[in-house]
Amino acid sequence: MAAKKNEVYPLRMEGYGSSGEGVARLDGQAVFVKGALEGELCQVQLLKVGKSAAWGKVNEILEPSPHRQAPDCLQYPKCGGCQLRHMTYAEETEMKRRRVQDALQRIGGWDGQVEVIHGAKAPDRYRNKIQFPVADGPRVGFFRARSHDVIDAADCLLQPLPATRLRTAFKNWMEKYHIPAYDEVAHRGLIRHFYVRVNREGQSLCAVVANGRKLPKTGELIQMLREAEPGLVGVVLSVNTEKTNVILGKEHRTLWGQDFLEDTLCGLTFRLSVPSFYQVNRDQAELLYNRALDFAGLTGEETVLDLYCGIGTITLCMARKAKKALGAEVVPSAVEDARENARRNGIENAEFFCADAGEAALRLAEQGIRPDVICVDPPRKGISPQVIEAIVQMNPKRLVYVSCDPATLARDVKLLDQRGYHLIKAEAADLFPRTHHVETVALLRKAPTNHEG
Repeated sequence: MAAKKNEVYPLRMEGYGSSGEGVARLDGQAVFVKGALEGELCQVQLLKVGKSAAWGKVNEILEPSPHRQAPDCLQYPKCGGCQLRHMTYAEETEMKRRRVQDALQRIGGWDGQVEVIHGAKAPDRYRNKIQFPVADGPRVGFFRARSHDVIDAADCLLQPLPATRLRTAFKNWMEKYHIPAYDEVAHRGLIRHFYVRVNREGQSLCAVVANGRKLPKTGELIQMLREAEPGLVGVVLSVNTEKTNVILGKEHRTLWGQDFLEDTLCGLTFRLSVPSFYQVNRDQAELLYNRALDFAGLTGEETVLDLYCGIGTITLCMARKAKKALGAEVVPSAVEDARENARRNGIENAEFFCADAGEAALRLAEQGIRPDVICVDPPRKGISPQVIEAIVQMNPKRLVYVSCDPATLARDVKLLDQRGYHLIKAEAADLFPRTHHVETVALLRKAPTNHEG
């Protein structure tokens, strides 16, 4: 009999899906069950039945996994920020390691093993940037899973305590002075988001994202925020009057203090403005970048090309061990940040230019620039066939691929293998504990041609 929607079935979980959900089989069909752990026997109610898969929820756990734990957050699982607080951290990291290995073997056709996952020493309070959506009430917190309904959250176990204190002060300011929240349906109201960035020393920078160019009671807001958090260095207004889901506006105005925060990563100092991209887990990003540097195998004689370079974090790490490092990035403000970061750290052998990865790679290939090592750290969609073609044209000895999505990494590994670049090793790194995301660093090496021996 075919599976039926709303029916309840006893199912044994055989593994995990890409979002950390349990996966069982019913009449040969995969069933994805949110909140179930591998090995558990559960009574599962089917919520949706498709042609090749079904989705369900746990009605009752008949045989629990030894890796199941009571969630330590009052908002879980209503809030969409975490997906894995019902499992031990050891189970989470093993699940993520296997997810990377399975993708590389099944999609990428690789016959190797991902033997290492670098788990976080501190799986809580690691996020150095928090963006709180704001709604009528006022509610200042996080979106409910798969919705834009805001859950009012006094604290979050992923955020540092300065952010918790600043969020409370901000909400108190809205309540005390009756500051209206933005209504995204009616496109009315004022406050859209409250943004906090915290550095290694505990200093913080705030931004108020508003549907307008002025805030009422600005002096009172600044006073309340400064009293709540002595390490606050600046308050910025981000003007966003557009009908959009994009959080930050295009115009930023300093209300008090400075409009940037400095932080250190891999021994380098970076100046972070409100819109700057920066890895949210500093400690794990350092680990990931150091592994990428080790994979690059630099001796001081190489030219390195870093595509998708952002504000230059990986490029500058590579520059210290290379003869020359080139960074390409499509966002103009990020390129300016990267150049300034090179100046600030006294690095003179790094050069940055503004272009998308495909255009940059083709331009360099046409100029006859032949980097010894290319590093890519693309967005979730991976690298395009155009970029792969340009990489092959430049003929680097080694390619270091930093990935935030195992499936697109595996797809690209297969395409690169067909062009003569073979995957040598891969390691997983957990930059986002308690969520389903996982990062990977992979080393690909050009196979020698016959005349190269």
